[in-house]
Amino acid sequence: MSIRPVELEDVQGLVRHGYRKMAESSFLLLSVKDPDAARAWLAVAPVSSAMEQKEAPTTALQVAFTSAGLRALGLPKDVVEGFSSEFLVGMSSDESRARRLGDIGPNDPSGWRWGGSPDRIPHVLLMLYAEQGGLEAWQRSVLAQCRQGFEPMEGPPPPAVREDVEPFGFADGLSQPSLDWDRERAVRDEERGDYGNVSCLGEYLLGYPNEYGAYTDRPLLDPEQDPDEMLARAEDAPDKADFGLNGSYLVMRQLQQHVGRFWRFVDAEVGGDPELRKQLAATMVGRTTGGEPLVGHTGEQIAGVKDADNSFTYASDPEGLRCPIGAHIRRSNPRNADLPAGPPGWISWARRTLGWDAQALAADHVSSTRFHRLLRRGRAYGERMSIEEALASPAGEADVAGLHFICLGANIARQFEFVQSAWLSGLRFDGLSGESDPLIGHHLPREDGTPTDGFSIPLDSGPDRRVCGLQQFVTVRGGAYFFLPSLRALRYLSKGP
Repeated sequence: MSIRPVELEDVQGLVRHGYRKMAESSFLLLSVKDPDAARAWLAVAPVSSAMEQKEAPTTALQVAFTSAGLRALGLPKDVVEGFSSEFLVGMSSDESRARRLGDIGPNDPSGWRWGGSPDRIPHVLLMLYAEQGGLEAWQRSVLAQCRQGFEPMEGPPPPAVREDVEPFGFADGLSQPSLDWDRERAVRDEERGDYGNVSCLGEYLLGYPNEYGAYTDRPLLDPEQDPDEMLARAEDAPDKADFGLNGSYLVMRQLQQHVGRFWRFVDAEVGGDPELRKQLAATMVGRTTGGEPLVGHTGEQIAGVKDADNSFTYASDPEGLRCPIGAHIRRSNPRNADLPAGPPGWISWARRTLGWDAQALAADHVSSTRFHRLLRRGRAYGERMSIEEALASPAGEADVAGLHFICLGANIARQFEFVQSAWLSGLRFDGLSGESDPLIGHHLPREDGTPTDGFSIPLDSGPDRRVCGLQQFVTVRGGAYFFLPSLRALRYLSKGP
């Protein structure tokens, strides 16, 4: 099978660029009002591609759809049903999913501002980006163009800004996978002994092989469903038109960050000492506020990593003495390989694979990272507060700051849902017991009353230090699963049934 080069002009630019140089952004949630008018606008919508341009653009537009939105636009039922079950049923579809994702208590979908019930699920997500000072005019222009076909939902997410610091005050966006745009990775499932940052393209774009060497299921159409050949033919099924090719699933969650609550808790825990306050907060996150990893600059050479603050693993800190095992960045990206490290040779391999090596077995509690990476494209919203301002803020603070969490992937269950449920919300991550992510966990007791509001800090001088009584520092305010189509698929969709 020949390797197809990636047609960057067919990929929405968010996947490749993230629009880091465009400081302003807004995320508009729309419902389809007039399908014909909506499709007419989609046919000419100025959606930005991943192509490099001679002159840097000052604005960008990206478009994504929920499964309800695709149906509202007239995409045939059999095509829609070719998408994954997670996408079809949605983020807030049942109690079991809510429990796994940590969407209980204050996070319960019934209290979300959008996305939590069928009548609050948007059809379309418009993502608008602009240089400083240009967002308002750009948003007015786009809404004027599409108003015949769509109508905005009430209570849209607030506008956001691109900053390198998130609302709690920590450097953000430092750890991202590097995509294999040139398709140089081997197209086969082979064991990898070292952590690497380069991911197969099929982990994020449909229509390409993933880390298993397989193609993710997606809508494949018979030729008669695409008589004008608007869609490219599938690489793994040349007799089929590939509606999913160059598209990606997009997960969006609006997260309110209780900045004052977080810093007041940390301050009380250390008795008001400013230096210990920053130290404990960094221990919970896994990085200093400036972004330096607590595990240190280990000097490891990791493929696909150039930034020193991202070139490390936890191999030199297996017990979490420098960066606790339950710290936020360690949970969200454990930076491990398929097998624990060991000497070369098949005997060593067999001992580690079959569990005969006790040290390797203890280090094998976490699933291999490369199968669960996320391509994050989030933006912070609201007012920035210094630590001093956060400490002085009222206890009943309004929703003034937070994060529009956005991530891309080709498999919602294996990527976002796994990371969210097993690593962040999970109470048994890497051998821990009864504690979830200290930063974004809900910390509610189990059904039997067992507390989950603790955070363990390993010490080399004795038992772990245990921080107890963690509060909920992040609350979910909305969320949904979207499909970010290719530009070809967007034009096909605009043709209607």
